[in-house]
Amino acid sequence: MSDTRAESQTTQLPPVVRTVEVSCSPRRAFELFTSAIGEWWPLLTHSVYGDDAASVRMGEAVGAAIVETSATGEESRWGTITAWEPGSELGFTWHPGIDIAEATDVTVRFLATERGTRVKLEHRGWERRRDAEIVRAGYVKGWVPVLERFAARASETPGSEGR
Repeated sequence: MSDTRAESQTTQLPPVVRTVEVSCSPRRAFELFTSAIGEWWPLLTHSVYGDDAASVRMGEAVGAAIVETSATGEESRWGTITAWEPGSELGFTWHPGIDIAEATDVTVRFLATERGTRVKLEHRGWERRRDAEIVRAGYVKGWVPVLERFAARASETPGSEGR
């Protein structure tokens, strides 16, 4: 009975939702988020290899991979692209350093605003994680510095002042 109750609570965990505003067009924000991920992602604190992390790259189509590479050339697949709509929406599975069976889902939407773009990240699928509540709590805080780094990179991009 307690197993059923724990499973029920896990499936009811809400998504983690984070937003950030950037002063560039949705298309440019999408491009920076995807093809320039290696320029802004905080690898030292948000990676599989930690101090030995060398880079991260994201493929550019549905089915492509998000991959971290270590300083020695080892690779760790973080996820797989599930939605690819430049300037509008990006979706991917998310399982850095864990078994793919426990992958969660991330959707990032790029919404035009008067001053540029609102980037809205939604991370869900916690029911697949054995330690769902603890992991989710970590991501509630963990996505904040990631999106802050993205916003800082977007603000220093030429042509970032408009749509």
